[in-house]
Amino acid sequence: MTNSQNVRTGGALTASLAVALAAACGEAGAASRWVAEIDTVGDTIVVRTISGGIWAGEAHLAADLRIGQLEGQDEYLLGNVTGLAVGPGGEMFIYDNQGPSLRKYDVDGRYLATIGREGGGPGEYKDSDGALAILKDGRLVLRDPGNARFQLWAPDGQPAGEWRYVGGFFTSTPMFVDTAGNTYTSAVDFNFRGPPRGPRLAIYRPDGTAADTIDAPDWDFEAPTIMAENISGQSRSRSVNNVPFSPTEQWSFSSHGYFVAGVSNRYAILLVRPEGLLRIERLDAPVAVDASEKANAEELAVSNMRRVDSSWKWNGPGIPDTKPAFQSIRVAEDARIWVRISMPGERIPEDEVDVPARRPDGVQPPARRWREPVAFDVFEPDGRYVGRVRAPTGFSMNPAPVIRGDTVWAIERDALGVQRLVRYHVRIGQPSQ
Repeated sequence: MTNSQNVRTGGALTASLAVALAAACGEAGAASRWVAEIDTVGDTIVVRTISGGIWAGEAHLAADLRIGQLEGQDEYLLGNVTGLAVGPGGEMFIYDNQGPSLRKYDVDGRYLATIGREGGGPGEYKDSDGALAILKDGRLVLRDPGNARFQLWAPDGQPAGEWRYVGGFFTSTPMFVDTAGNTYTSAVDFNFRGPPRGPRLAIYRPDGTAADTIDAPDWDFEAPTIMAENISGQSRSRSVNNVPFSPTEQWSFSSHGYFVAGVSNRYAILLVRPEGLLRIERLDAPVAVDASEKANAEELAVSNMRRVDSSWKWNGPGIPDTKPAFQSIRVAEDARIWVRISMPGERIPEDEVDVPARRPDGVQPPARRWREPVAFDVFEPDGRYVGRVRAPTGFSMNPAPVIRGDTVWAIERDALGVQRLVRYHVRIGQPSQ
């Protein structure tokens, strides 16, 4: 294939008639017009938004609950939250790596319990990467690579067994649970003789037995990278990073059992559904990289590489002048697709700049002086464009937010770096000042 955005699906590519569609839909008494084209390309349906959306205007996330404080009771101090899950009744679970501790809060934000403790016995965890999930029967699952297992608890917090975690490796990829109760987690191919494989998920049945593995779409794409290497005697260290603001492969997994993926060099999201492929496209103007923003990104990248090789010089493609079409994909529990789009950068106020400490070798690392606001384009699973949602300053994508209908749970970080667990609701219109 010559097109770097083509995906191997096994189907021939044939074009059919493009159809222009318009949808009128209202919220709070206002109507909005969504205009799109629908094509059939081989075995893929393409839904291309031309203009408008289902929502009557842009939306924002408005907070109605915050958990966390700068000082006070330990149960409400959040140090380094790496895991987040929400139960069917709105009860919230976080894994705080600083401690560590797994805590439960009720729907009103009141602390209920600390579940388990650090260790290797039943109901205990050791060096967890924080991935949490709620199974269909209400059990809570924590991925615990430090003990090479998944630890489970009943809804009341009592230990409910463990599953063997093949490989026991650490990853920032969240776990996924489908409507049948199966759990999906990252799988690694330890055969280093062949070329590296793309993302794979291992499947665990509700009883914890391992099923099969499934592969994400195989894109004909190689992300631009920079590399630093240091060889000293028998010791070798290497760091490979993406070029800032360059396109990458992004993917997520739907609770209905299929991958949602794309390469961010163009606005195209592929749903690899059992009933057939669907590609979502949207016409949107590229976002420029500010010259100062680019200079700061390069400064940070060079500093990071010189931690490996003190004499390192740029050895990859240059930083592009425009940002990728999107940055990440998240599938909500209702199967809506939330695409984090690129936004114009904003300079961090000087009194909020976090100046890093001088390194042991005497080098002063540069400070991050630019940040990018968080905004999402939201699509129905049939490709209809719902609208754009802007998140407030401090909204974090780590750990992965939980999205259920028009409610979003996420970790928020303030100017002092204090973390809070926040529950948001989608609101149409501009936020009040």
